[in-house]
Amino acid sequence: MRLLIDQNLATRVAVLLRDAGHDAVHVSERGMSRADDDQILALAVGEERVLVSEDTDFGALLARSRSPLPSLVLLRSADRLTTQARADLLIATIDRLEPHLDSGAIVVVGRSRVRIRPLPLNPDS
Repeated sequence: MRLLIDQNLATRVAVLLRDAGHDAVHVSERGMSRADDDQILALAVGEERVLVSEDTDFGALLARSRSPLPSLVLLRSADRLTTQARADLLIATIDRLEPHLDSGAIVVVGRSRVRIRPLPLNPDS
């Protein structure tokens, strides 16, 4: 699975994921540090990557587009997570989520909970 790490996460998250054997790239490594959300979604689709972000706006954009791709992993936590904790959480969960992400889904990952919603979404839900 190929991952695109959003600009609201540290570049180090991508590095730690790569160190753990994942194909991960940060948007800044594609020269898109200041790209808007639509451009980031287009990059994820173009490179066939799963977008990883903390930005809840992506869920609304995907609902509005009614598109089955790109899949999105949305990191959420009531506690402030360190960069290492974010990477550890992804490393601990990403492999088991692969079937859902391959077929198109929004996956919300927290420390104690994972929620999966298949794409495309109904924009009214």
